Amino acid sequence: MINKDYLKNLNDAQKEAVLHLDGPLLIVAGAGSGKTKVLTSRIANIIKEKKAFPNQILAVTFTNKAAKEMQNRVSKILGSTAVGLSWLGTFHSICAKLLRKHASAANLNSNFTIVDTDDQIRLIKNICKAENIDIKQLSPRFILAIIDRWKNKGFYPNEVIINQKDIYEKTILPLYKIYQQKLTDLNSCDFGDLILHAVKILEFNNDIREMYSKNFKYILVDEYQDTNFIQSKWLNLLSERNKNICCVGDDDQSIYSWRGAEIKNFLEFDQVYENTKVIRLEQNYRSSQNILSLASNLISNNQNRVGKTLISTMEEGDLVKLNCFKNGKDEAIGVSDEIEKNIKKKFSYNNIAILVRAIFQTREFEERFLKIGMPYRILGGTKFYERAEIKDCVAYLRIINQEKDDLAFERVVNNPKRSIGDSTLKNIHEFSKKNNLNLERASIKMLEKNLIKPKAKIGLNIFVNSLAKWRNDLILKKSNHIKLLQTVLDESGYSAMLKNKKDIDNENRLENIKELLSAMKEFDNLESFLEHVSLATSVDQEWDGEKINMMTMHAAKGLEFDVVFLPGWEEGLFPHQKSIEEKGQSGLEEERRLAYVGITRAKKKAIISFSMNRFYQGDWIDSMASRFIEELPDKNLEKNSFFDEEINNEEDFDFNQDFEIEEGTRSPGWIRYQKRIK
Repeated sequence: MINKDYLKNLNDAQKEAVLHLDGPLLIVAGAGSGKTKVLTSRIANIIKEKKAFPNQILAVTFTNKAAKEMQNRVSKILGSTAVGLSWLGTFHSICAKLLRKHASAANLNSNFTIVDTDDQIRLIKNICKAENIDIKQLSPRFILAIIDRWKNKGFYPNEVIINQKDIYEKTILPLYKIYQQKLTDLNSCDFGDLILHAVKILEFNNDIREMYSKNFKYILVDEYQDTNFIQSKWLNLLSERNKNICCVGDDDQSIYSWRGAEIKNFLEFDQVYENTKVIRLEQNYRSSQNILSLASNLISNNQNRVGKTLISTMEEGDLVKLNCFKNGKDEAIGVSDEIEKNIKKKFSYNNIAILVRAIFQTREFEERFLKIGMPYRILGGTKFYERAEIKDCVAYLRIINQEKDDLAFERVVNNPKRSIGDSTLKNIHEFSKKNNLNLERASIKMLEKNLIKPKAKIGLNIFVNSLAKWRNDLILKKSNHIKLLQTVLDESGYSAMLKNKKDIDNENRLENIKELLSAMKEFDNLESFLEHVSLATSVDQEWDGEKINMMTMHAAKGLEFDVVFLPGWEEGLFPHQKSIEEKGQSGLEEERRLAYVGITRAKKKAIISFSMNRFYQGDWIDSMASRFIEELPDKNLEKNSFFDEEINNEEDFDFNQDFEIEEGTRSPGWIRYQKRIK
């Protein structure tokens, strides 16, 4: 039974988008404008008006979560009729369904296996081994990233045109050919293949293309700004007959070019599909007007956009706060104090978010929150001291500090690779147990007695001698704990491993290590730092109840919170220098879109901040406020400075300092911390 009230509570633009059924339609849906409601109501209207049966509607999303939400909403309107929506799902799930029906056209059987990332990596490793490719220099993940990029562009191995400026593509293309043949031999495909095979089947089989193009009377696509070339081509082929394709998205929220998303798909939609109708959803149901006006003013500086003006259905709301801090540590203190003194009185922790540009930025906030006992979670990432590269660094320092630390020894003895395999390590364990020695001492004795295999002997000998040297440097005070770690990273080959290994994640790992070096500056010696790490990682962070959310701005897309903190708005960090260097103006515009996404996650309060100084790689660096700050309209801002004595009185700054002061001026978190340590 169809719920006939589905058109109620739609604004004029939403209603127009729902009722306009004929021909291509581009819905420019601003942040918080109710695009999901429009899509589901549109499906209901198509069926109610008997324009198509449920199985003649193709509705595509990017995530299973979005597909499930759409299915649930449609079910509420259509009741049992919604069961017939057999072509509602993600790009990958729908392409998999199509591919199983026509597997033979892609040289597969219908019972083909979809390999996951681990299987892909294992397959690439085997291929590299057979082809004498050093995976220390060219990581399987990087190889797969290049292959996936080619697939997103619609290229089988024999269709790839090598970029002569890219030194890696010449090496990777032969691997792609072998990899693809192996997948075929195994009757398997990866996620990239699902769409690529589907497109090739439609492209080279007129009868199949005609069948689906005729069947799908209506096509609806969510988050169209995030589509890549091959996804756009797939949609184009399927809409060839009826042309009733409706794409919903927001070009101002296109932030995934690094995943292959092409904003031109959205911007050039009306050029690809003739007689396109464009409808703008400009009423925002999420954020206050001050937040929207500020975000709209910022994004208006982008040239490549369709353009829209968001109007809030909410009240004017608070001004957006812009805070300037002396340094990164004060920024973390300032955020925690703001939460303790003002925010938590009105909002739950679950409705508070801290959005950063780069994941290494969470460290100072984590340190502060652990110190004062404020619960938090990292969404879409790992807590700082739990990240693998940080644990590796700490393990090196632990074994240097204390030779009996067998757990630390185990972690780094073959990291980076020193040809010390599991069998060698097993032998060392057995020898240590038999002779009541720690693993380092056992290794030294076994080397002396020539009990280590020749290949492993060289690497193990270098390792234990290096430990002795580093330990001696520390004892003789040839280097402090910061310089010690820098020396260890260089002499062990760990830094070279990260720098030389072409891996898409290594840049983040290097940034995290640089942040670790900055963190060590706060401690007088190695012992105090290691004690801090131990305490930080042992603190029970599985608090029941509510937690503050920490994540990157990329991870925040699609989410919303009552209160959003946006720290680190400094040149080089945001906009990120690498993005501008690699992509120029387009990179800058994507960074600005990312800022827009970050701001529009906030419903009631947004707090932007920057620091004048940051401690980076052992040195203090002067920071400049982000150029984006200059683009924020003064009328929507409340500007504060927490260090300029000419502007602020002493009291404004005092509550951020770590010295004795009257309890009444301190935050609850600071007071709680003092009680804990007494």
